[in-house]
Amino acid sequence: MELTLSPPAEIARTLCARLRTERLAQGMTQAEVAARAGVAVNTVSNLEAGRSTAFENVVRVAIVLGRREELAALFQPRLESLHDIARYEGSAKRQRVRRKAGDA
Repeated sequence: MELTLSPPAEIARTLCARLRTERLAQGMTQAEVAARAGVAVNTVSNLEAGRSTAFENVVRVAIVLGRREELAALFQPRLESLHDIARYEGSAKRQRVRRKAGDA
């Protein structure tokens, strides 16, 4: 499923379903994933059901399922030009984003 034009709730549902499918494809129970990830079985169940849980738990479960590379690529900068590189390097030095005129 293409997620580009999907609303956030639909993306979350799709990713939760993929998580469950991946776990089952690897022949793992929720309890096994939870034990290897260092989280409660309830946490894995919540992730698969789309209920709120800490982002760190998502990371832990993804690593257990062998998806570390996808996590590493998640927020990589898009550096398609010299301008992008310069902008990215400049933003790495700043700790806060300045407010734009009219923002309160």
